Amino acid sequence: MQIDKELDTRGLNCPLPILKAKKALADMLSGQLLKVVSTDAGSTRDFQAFAKQTGNDLVGQETAGGDFIHVLKRR
Repeated sequence: MQIDKELDTRGLNCPLPILKAKKALADMLSGQLLKVVSTDAGSTRDFQAFAKQTGNDLVGQETAGGDFIHVLKRR
């Protein structure tokens, strides 16, 4: 998977990871991929809802240690 931009939001709680992702996606082209790394356990659910609301595709989610990794595709 070719990641175009990566955001490190470790240590930030909701809604900051979502707000930072929204801002980053606004500066990206359609089809580009954004990877967001978070330590907020609620971010998994938050990014699922964010993707539905915005029309961006949530193409992957995984947990690695204490990190929650989300990959969004810009609509």
